[in-house]
Amino acid sequence: MKILNFGSLNIDYVYRVDHFVRKGETISSRSLQVFSGGKGLNQSIALGRAGVPVFHAGCIGEDGRFLLEQLKEAGAEPRYVSVLSDMRTGNAIIQNDSSGDNCIILYGGANRAVGKQQIDLVLKDFSKGDWLLLQNETSCLNELIEAGHEKGMVIVLNPSPMDEVIRTVNLQHVDWFLLNEIEAAQLTGLPENQCGKELLIQALQQEFPSSKILLTLGEEGSCCAADGQVLNQPAYPVKAVDTTAAGDTFTGYFLSEVLRGGSVKYALDIASQAAAIAVSRRGAAPSIPWRDEIPGIKLI
Repeated sequence: MKILNFGSLNIDYVYRVDHFVRKGETISSRSLQVFSGGKGLNQSIALGRAGVPVFHAGCIGEDGRFLLEQLKEAGAEPRYVSVLSDMRTGNAIIQNDSSGDNCIILYGGANRAVGKQQIDLVLKDFSKGDWLLLQNETSCLNELIEAGHEKGMVIVLNPSPMDEVIRTVNLQHVDWFLLNEIEAAQLTGLPENQCGKELLIQALQQEFPSSKILLTLGEEGSCCAADGQVLNQPAYPVKAVDTTAAGDTFTGYFLSEVLRGGSVKYALDIASQAAAIAVSRRGAAPSIPWRDEIPGIKLI
């Protein structure tokens, strides 16, 4: 069994600010740092550092070649990443405030160059029972889901960012949804920030009865509906300095333990510990911990 992450690869420009810029406002940044990032890359790095061999596919420009080394150093295999000479690597402008929260503007760049030819070329090396991890930061999401489904792959979707593309995709083919409260509300049509996790989980289960649901709740922890039960996992309290990679770290570590055959309860706990470590550090990919840093891990 193999896992393929067909996902985004970005260069992150992180600005430290006292508060997020408001309409019509100009503010000064305390610092600017440049990191590797993108939900896809972050999740592959989390899987790799968790000790799971993961293949990464996607597109970058010549300016993003250093991202290939980042993947290799984390234990991820980047052989399926295409380097395009006529496009810039995707990037993100990230405001990081004094409380550690962030807001992000994405530029897709080469991530939007994923096409059917590349999809067919990559997926020919994978088969039934392999896992396919996807986000909504690349082009051809529907084609990826359809191709993975036809092969009998286990499809895991992090539907972020939520936009009109998600509405065009056959989401009934998704085996696992990994999403936050806002994304869950947008996906189900419920009012944002006005309903609890129980209602969100119930609505998701009604709309996608064959899918397993992992709902991340920030400081409130997480909730997972799978195999006829709903499990709640509290967050580990830490002083957050940068939450950029919290969700991606959680995703990678959760999947790593599920892929190893661990229980969902154990996977939730390990993922929560890993995410707590990540938010206590600066940067996206650089903040993701290695497996031997997780206090509760069962080292093999």
